[in-house]
Amino acid sequence: MSSKASSSRGGESIVADCGRNTSTCGYCKSPTRSSISHGLWTERLTVYDYQALLDRGWRRSGCYLYKPEMAKTCCPSYTIRLRACDFVPSKEQQRVRRRLERFLDGELDLKPREGTEDPDVSSEPVRKSLGSGKREQNNEVEPVLKDLSEQIDNAAQRCIQSGEFPSNIQLPKSSVKKVLSAKRKKLAEGSEELLYTSNIAFPIVAALKQISQKGEGSSNAEEKILSPETVSEKLLREMNKVREFPGLAIKVCKGHINFFSAAQVTSSETDQGESLLSATTTAKSSSNNLQVRKRKLEIHLKRSSFDPEEYELYKRYQMRVHNDEPESISETSYKRFLVDTPLIEVLPSRDGDDDDDENVPPCGFGSYHQQYRVDGRLIAVGVIDILPKCLSSKYLFWDPDLASLSLGNYSALQEIDWVKQNQARCSTLEYYYLGYYIHSCNKMRYKAAYRPSELLCPLRYQWVPFEVAKPLLDKKPYSVLSDCAKASLSPAPPASETLVKSTSEREDMEMNNSDEDSDSDSSSNGIDINNILISLNGARLRYKELLRIINMAVRKQLETMFVSYRKVVGAELSERMVYELQ
Repeated sequence: MSSKASSSRGGESIVADCGRNTSTCGYCKSPTRSSISHGLWTERLTVYDYQALLDRGWRRSGCYLYKPEMAKTCCPSYTIRLRACDFVPSKEQQRVRRRLERFLDGELDLKPREGTEDPDVSSEPVRKSLGSGKREQNNEVEPVLKDLSEQIDNAAQRCIQSGEFPSNIQLPKSSVKKVLSAKRKKLAEGSEELLYTSNIAFPIVAALKQISQKGEGSSNAEEKILSPETVSEKLLREMNKVREFPGLAIKVCKGHINFFSAAQVTSSETDQGESLLSATTTAKSSSNNLQVRKRKLEIHLKRSSFDPEEYELYKRYQMRVHNDEPESISETSYKRFLVDTPLIEVLPSRDGDDDDDENVPPCGFGSYHQQYRVDGRLIAVGVIDILPKCLSSKYLFWDPDLASLSLGNYSALQEIDWVKQNQARCSTLEYYYLGYYIHSCNKMRYKAAYRPSELLCPLRYQWVPFEVAKPLLDKKPYSVLSDCAKASLSPAPPASETLVKSTSEREDMEMNNSDEDSDSDSSSNGIDINNILISLNGARLRYKELLRIINMAVRKQLETMFVSYRKVVGAELSERMVYELQ
């Protein structure tokens, strides 16, 4: 007999109880299956139910919910949160903000180091004078080539987003090369000297032809006949939309994107076989310096759904940061982990007259992907859940080339700011949940740097200030945190806004009762399972009503399941949710 549970309020939650699970631990790397947790498979789940489950130590991975068995697992994982309005950034967190701002202002030239977020891996920008000598050119031209290549790559990504290129194209990386001095005069045009060139349009055309031959691309005829000249023009047009290139005249000639040094270029200088787009401006300084221009950061919040561009970034991140093998990063596993969600979305009413709108942010409740883009280029994605009381951070993946920007830390600061801003519209939205804190794992201790934070007591489900809990955790990985200083505790959270306060003392008694069986009533081990709500063949009834139609053997089997279920979800949720038997 299989089992499911569903909520009869605010939609229906459908949950299949998986019982206890053991696996190898990704934190302590124990060779044995030392990680122990309880699991639930969910098809649908209301945001109110999930908020209540979070406040009992649960967490989701896609549609799978899990809760560590804290006294038995090798690395006890404590739910950690902070009240956003009380957050005080540390000096290092302030430096993370300033570093990214300097990057956007063009004041940082990053030297990426794979698989790290070293805050010191950066250097000052290089500004190259067009009239400088050979020694200066050799030292300073490299950042210029890198910057121009990056702008072309960003333009190609925007062509995909706008539909100019098919979404399934595998874009080659652009390369801007320096033109040798011996060829500059030969290729010069009047007073303009050819400095750099890129032939990126040719491999892009080859990629488009490959898609066309396989029949995978769009049926749009224009995509099938794009020439290198046309591709270069599209790229240049996109480049012009986001920034200027002082001291450079950029032209498309025979499919190549050419960068000339020039004080000014006008449309009258267009020659045969050459397409000139207005891509230049007069240099602002008399020295004609090539200056790194400001970059534009955009943050977009979108409903959780599969996005090929996000998936490609995720693969790069997993391979370079976590050293995952390419075959282990399938589209199916990615969707199961970061796209699939059981949460039933809640949207504010359109007319705004609903009283409940006071407790719903403008975006609503549910699962989201928060995209971070610089000049249109996707650099990071935060996977989050927005719930009645909190923003719950689930996962973040970012561009390994930008590791030195500490995008994980920066995104956390942005998410905290989001909670602060939206609390004005949704008064109950107060907290930022950072997932699990594992004191025994050094890599997870960074979460406590977001102060003042609280940890969830694994026994009484009360919130304990981290400073109060830390001395206990320094002694042993698992501790009943609420024993240390009850005067410092936050009250235990209710299962939902409409339910009465949790009877934590009764749950303490139940957890510490003996394992003796009781056949006199439908209570087992002192845990009352009479009022668990059940669905059987479409009918809803309480467990005590079910006893009249089942035999003793089935009763024993069900009692074992229901006692376990009642322990892990709590009294209120077990009596409000529907446990569906099949």
